[in-house]
Formats: sequence, C-alpha cells, structure tokens
Amino acid sequence: RILTRMYHLIPRVGLMMPSRSVCVFTRVNDARYAAGYLASGVRSMKILSPLSNFSSQIRALSGISGVAHDKMTDKAVFTRDKVLTIHTMNPTVKKVEYAVRGPIVQRAVQIEKELKEGVKKPFTEVIKANIGDAHAMGQQPITFFRQVLALCSYPELLKDNMFPEDAKNRARRILQACGGSSIGAYSASQGIECVRQDVARYIECRDGGVPCDPDNIYLTTGASDGIVTMLKLLVCGEGPTRTGVMISIPQYPLYSAALAELAAVQVNYYLNEDKCWSMDVSELERSLSEARKYCNPKALCVINPGNPTGQVQSRQCIEDVIRFAAKEHLFLMADEVYQDNVYAEGCQFHSFKKVLFEMGPQYSNTVELASFHSTSKCYMGECGFRGGYMEVINMDPEVKAQLTKLVSVRLCPPVPGQALMDLVVNSPKPGEPSYNNFMKERTATLSLLAEKAKLTKEILNTVPGITCNPVQGAMYSFPKISLPEKAIKEALGQAPDMFYCMKMLEETGICLVPGSGFGQKEGTYHFRMTILPPTDKLKILLAKVKEFHQKFTKQYS
Repeated sequence: RILTRMYHLIPRVGLMMPSRSVCVFTRVNDARYAAGYLASGVRSMKILSPLSNFSSQIRALSGISGVAHDKMTDKAVFTRDKVLTIHTMNPTVKKVEYAVRGPIVQRAVQIEKELKEGVKKPFTEVIKANIGDAHAMGQQPITFFRQVLALCSYPELLKDNMFPEDAKNRARRILQACGGSSIGAYSASQGIECVRQDVARYIECRDGGVPCDPDNIYLTTGASDGIVTMLKLLVCGEGPTRTGVMISIPQYPLYSAALAELAAVQVNYYLNEDKCWSMDVSELERSLSEARKYCNPKALCVINPGNPTGQVQSRQCIEDVIRFAAKEHLFLMADEVYQDNVYAEGCQFHSFKKVLFEMGPQYSNTVELASFHSTSKCYMGECGFRGGYMEVINMDPEVKAQLTKLVSVRLCPPVPGQALMDLVVNSPKPGEPSYNNFMKERTATLSLLAEKAKLTKEILNTVPGITCNPVQGAMYSFPKISLPEKAIKEALGQAPDMFYCMKMLEETGICLVPGSGFGQKEGTYHFRMTILPPTDKLKILLAKVKEFHQKFTKQYS
C-alpha cells in the first residue's frame, strides 16, 4: 500500500519540479528510498530516511517544489553538475605540456613509494637525472649565502659572534631596505631598490662597463616568471596576425608551455646538432619565412648556454643573431641563467647585451632586448628560493609602464629570493672575511661540474647507437639514440623515445626525459640527462644507461 501511495504521490510532486525530472528507487539496508533528478542543475537528491517515515520525505520533496513548506531534513544530500569540468575549463591549459615533470617523473615517484613499501625491483633506488635541481642531487649550498639568509630570517643572530662581519653587514643592509626591517614584508613590485642597484652594478662589471640603469631591472620569481611576463606583453592579434614566437628546437619546455597557455603561435627553428647545437642564421630565415604565412612573428628566444643541449654560442653567432633580429624587426629574449656554467676549453659566455652594445649605436639604440638570470643554476643551485631578474633594453616607455603595472598584480617576488639574488650579484670581495671560503666553494662546484660534463660525454660515446655532443656548458647532455625499427613500432601511441625512457626506468631505476618532450627533428630520438648527480652515482647511472641500451637494442633487433 505504501508503494502504491508513493507512485500516486510522486507525479504530483514531479509536476511542481523543474522540467525533465526523473524519480528512481534505490535500496539501502533493505529499505526503499526516493531520489529525484532535477535537470535544473540538481543531478540527484537522495532521501536517506527510511520509508517508514515516508510522509516526512514527501513533505521534504514537496517543500522543494512549493507544494509544502516543511524544512528539508539535515539528512538530505544534493550533488550538482560541476561548474568546472574538463569540458568547461580553459582549453589552452589542456594544451600545456611540461616534460621535465611529466609521466616519466610521475612514474618514478610511484616506484620510489613501491620500493619503500617493500616491492621487489631489479634495483634498490631511483636515480633522478631529469631536472636541474642541484641541491636535491647533493650539491652543497654556498656557506656565505646561507649565513646571510639565516641572519635575514632571524635577525637576533646578528648578536652572535659565529657569523662573519661581512655576512652581518649584507644582512643589515637588506633588512634596512625591507618594510619593518623584515623579509616577511612585501617589497616594491619591481623589487627592492638596493638589490636592483646591485644587479645593475653586477651587469656593468660583467659587461666591461656597459651602462645599466637600475630602473630597467625587474626582480622576478626565478627566470621563468620574467620570461612568461614578457611573453604576455608580446602576445596579441587573431588568425594570421596572431603573435608568433621563435623558439629553438630542442627547447626548454617552459617556452612551449607558456605559448600554449597564451594561445600564441610557436615558431620552431632547429639548432644544428652536427655543429654542436649551434644556431644557424639560414635556419632562422627559413623558419621566419614559413611562419609569416600564417602568423606575425614578433620575438626570437635564445637560450645560452643551452638547455637541454649544453652548447655555448660563439660571439660571432650572437652578432649574427642580433643582426638578424634588427633586420627582421624582432624582439630578442636572451635566457642566460647558465652564464657561469661554461666548461669546454675555448668556450666563453658572451651576454647578448654586451655584444649588442659593442656592435655600436646602430644596434644598441634600436634592438629591443630582455635578458634573464636566476639564482637556481650556475654554482648557486638555489632553486627553491625562486630568485631572479630580467633587464629590459630599448623598451617603449609606454610599454614599460604597462610592464610595471603587470608585475604589480602579483605584488612582489619572494623577498628571500630577492635577498639571495643580491648575494649572487654582490658576493664577498677580496679582503672581506668570507672571500677565500666563498671562492673555494664556488670554484670547487664549477670544477666538479666540468669534470662530470666531460665524463658524461666520454662514457656515452663508448656506447654503440648513442652519440653525445660535448657538454660545453649548462647542466645537461642531450645524446642522440638509435632505436631499432621493431621498438619504434612497438611504441604504438607513444613517442619511441618515451617508450625507451619508460622501459629504462622500469628496468634500471634511471629517470631521464625523452627528447620528444623538448622537440627534435623528425626521425631522430634523444634523451636529456642532467650531469648533477654525485660523481659516484653519475658513474653508476652512465653504466646502467650503457648496459640498458645494449640490452634494448639486442631485444628489438
């Protein structure tokens, strides 16, 4: 009788519900419940009280539809359509890919958990060589930097005699420039003024006296923040007038990810692997000519020293690139975060700004340039502090005002990162108490990286089917690998070098990044590996790569 009553009552309630309402029955603990599907947005309504109290449930249902005024019981549960779904979200975000922390790395993290849980593997640890995270790989921080940061974080330590006087002086100067003498306060959006002044003096010294205006310096949250900010300023237009940005292939995936998010057009130009990943103006011309058929190329990005390829561009190459940019009216973006990481004999870092000004007013007064640096690389390796700067040259004053407005939206870069950037550009000087130890640590770090760069190239080139260019600078090698046709076919829906790297991870515990995540010429395959692991682990890693490649080649031949 109760069910009969219910069937009679439900239509009456349903008449007052939003259109396309559906009523269903479910069983929980052998009792029957009513549930309504409200097409107006309430996907389901489950009444959790048992049918023995059915009249109150009908009143509750009726109250929703206006038939009765009883209050809905606390046990009623509603679920609605999600406002934000994979179909309603920003479509450009779905196009973003970042191989450095992609599927390979996610699987590596899972394997680490499995090893901790006692799952048996043919290895005892995962060796991550996928990302340039120096301290995570065992590189030790610079003592002077950490001393000053400790003093800034806890000023009471300024009373402690264990800290050298030059460290205390740096800390006092930084704290005096902070609101309330605390690095916990916001700074000016462009960055702490005295830090920008120190950056300007550092650039002048680096570039042999070329003037630098502190007002052209913007402190950033790592170099990435500055790069993305500049791309935001550059992107405009629709269809064939949409901004195109020329990026090197292979490239650091930040660029392709940012361009995808901004719905800009990625314009690829290929580095010359046969000439140690050098830039070639004829290739730039080819790329630009093709791109102008479907977009409006406005900027040219250069990473020097190179990531992921480890090359150091010659001064002549940089001159050629500047002439090309001037001729084609392109905005230059120079990613120079590895400027201290130069190892190969005969190679030298040349900043784009210095070369630009040495070429004379024809170029130095006209070519628009933004250059970037960071605390995350070089001998510092302080990735987590997210310190960095960018310098803008020949920027239109009205655009510069818009840039200042844009950076103000994020209030300010992390102040501890700004403090660290100040220490990088204002490191201990000869005669100061910390100078000798600072130089000892800095030299040791860079010398060890140079040894590991050489070791990596030498061992990889002993493996049949692997060809590795010299690691002239930065922190990575990007060797070419020959893959058997059978392996390429077996890869099915994934890139063959992804298949290769994933298989290596599962069998050896070595985590590398496939070249397809950085871009490469069609028909070629690579992987990127960092040279950062300690020497003993790096030797193990290289031996395992060698053994795996030989086994893989044999298996699929």
